[in-house]
Amino acid sequence: MSALSHAPLPAAATAGPVFHWFLPTRGDSENPGVIPAFGDTEVGPGRRPPTLDYLTEVAQAAEQGGFHSALTPVGIGCPDPWVVCSAIAGRTSRLGFIVALRPSTASPTLVAQQADTFTALHGRRLTLNIVTGGDPVEQAAYGDHTDHDGRYDKTAEALDVITPLLAGRRTTVRGTHFDVRDAALVAPTGIPVPIYFGGASPAALQVAARQADTYLLWGEPLPQIAARISRMRELAAAHGRSLRFGLRMHVLARDTADEAWAEADRIQAAFDPAVVASVQERMSRMDSVGQARMASLHGGTAVAARATELTVGPNLWAGIGLVREGAGTALVGSYDEVAERLDEYSSVGVDEFILSGYPHREEALRVGRHVLPRVGATLR
Repeated sequence: MSALSHAPLPAAATAGPVFHWFLPTRGDSENPGVIPAFGDTEVGPGRRPPTLDYLTEVAQAAEQGGFHSALTPVGIGCPDPWVVCSAIAGRTSRLGFIVALRPSTASPTLVAQQADTFTALHGRRLTLNIVTGGDPVEQAAYGDHTDHDGRYDKTAEALDVITPLLAGRRTTVRGTHFDVRDAALVAPTGIPVPIYFGGASPAALQVAARQADTYLLWGEPLPQIAARISRMRELAAAHGRSLRFGLRMHVLARDTADEAWAEADRIQAAFDPAVVASVQERMSRMDSVGQARMASLHGGTAVAARATELTVGPNLWAGIGLVREGAGTALVGSYDEVAERLDEYSSVGVDEFILSGYPHREEALRVGRHVLPRVGATLR
């Protein structure tokens, strides 16, 4: 049977919210905060190395749990997502892959070629997650010294190349950052590759409004998410476009709320103050507006005695952001409570959720078995 016959349905064609999982390609553990960040060499106890066998187990658990696709991170501190995802795609049958990439560090023609090759090999299982980067030190390690807004200009130019090439069109873009002339893919598949994109700065919003298919947000309180979705709809409409919206967050769900919060307390109590300080120092030098929004939820200085002291909305815990960059909030509660919160986000316009939990293999099965079937039950 061909790879195409195993392809998941496109997200836009699926009824109700679409659920994705996360591939921990920098390693996994029962607790966030033991995975080394960029530049760190210390690896905490209890870490599960990101071997191909283990990441395949996570991917297979996500398939079994009913998730549509798996998101991979990109950066100097993790393996190359193209290589990892292509290897795992050969070991799975249905799961899609949301491959993160930084257009500022690669030829956009090469990116289109990689994407089309992936599709030719594995079928309709690819989504591109465009990441501009937010840490000037890490960007410099890649040889990119473009400033914040310049990175978004560069991203826009890259997408002006990537999108038509994947559609099978010959392309020339002579911009400030890229001078691509008469580029074309040889025998392109013509299969659409959705573009996911996130960012909270004015420059990011304009790129998303003009060129993204799905605009990604990190988990913030419901009123803030509703306001941001409303704003993005207005910006996209000004370009004659509409967007889908995705929400990236963690989940900690158990049979009862008490059990879930007890687990959150255990996780938070295990945070190493030195790790918290190191992660927060790194994030303070970043020029990412989205990262600053995450940091504002937890304050970034001290670990509270109880997880509930770092809640920023119903069942929304901001503690993970103390030890992890990027998505730093989690929905914590009983299976019913977490499903209800997901329903609320869906009701304000969230079409897709990219979820994760520690450890990712076991939690993919738990969330798939106990939370996903409950989503929408209160709306029916």
